[in-house]
Amino acid sequence: MNKPVPAPKICDMLRRLCLNHTERHLEELVARAGKEGMSNTEFLGLVLDHELANRHENTVARLVRQARFPCLKTLDAFDWTHPSSIPKGVIMNASSVDFVRRKEHLIFLGPGGVGKSHLAIALGFAACQNTIRTVFTTAADMINRLIASKCDYGLERALKRYTAPGLLVIDELGYMPMDKDGRDLFFQVISKRAETGSMIITTNKAFKDWTEVFQDNAVATAIAERLIEHGELIKIEGSSYRVKKRKQRQLGM
Repeated sequence: MNKPVPAPKICDMLRRLCLNHTERHLEELVARAGKEGMSNTEFLGLVLDHELANRHENTVARLVRQARFPCLKTLDAFDWTHPSSIPKGVIMNASSVDFVRRKEHLIFLGPGGVGKSHLAIALGFAACQNTIRTVFTTAADMINRLIASKCDYGLERALKRYTAPGLLVIDELGYMPMDKDGRDLFFQVISKRAETGSMIITTNKAFKDWTEVFQDNAVATAIAERLIEHGELIKIEGSSYRVKKRKQRQLGM
């Protein structure tokens, strides 16, 4: 009969195998196995389940940090009663993030304050929970970073930040017009990602008004066509939620 392995030696072996979560919780796992009368196979399954769950949690936390969301939002926290018109079913289906796996795009269109950014962040967070590398940016910040990278010859490296992830979330497209450098760089990102990676874009401008944003009808049309080909337009209508909450605070509600 094999001699029992001392607990300190087991802990050392677990550390050497990089099973750090199991090493930290070994005592409680052994106690649970004894209490529930687990077989050796059942105990091994328990250990592996705990280790995999912890690794998944750590992976999600790392992806969320790397995504650089301005804050975390979820679909559960969204006020579906505020917009006067919103395709809730389409958005809830998108939370499975199958559209990312199919390399499709979502374009949220609506006036300011109806929850476009909240929904985009929530779906980006869902992608992270499904271990999909995600990057969040505003349109203005992305363009500013890319323009700055040209000054130190780092454009290709900077472009990869936006073209490599499984999902790119671009918020607030349309709030400021772009000059030639800006629209050329934006077109590069869209062109590289159009069929190789998924995007979520929020905008307050209908496609027909994108010439105002890009200051060039040909570029505006080319970008819109690339997004529409493998994308879905999600229109949201209503008044500003931020204005509503401000009025409620002023009234002491």
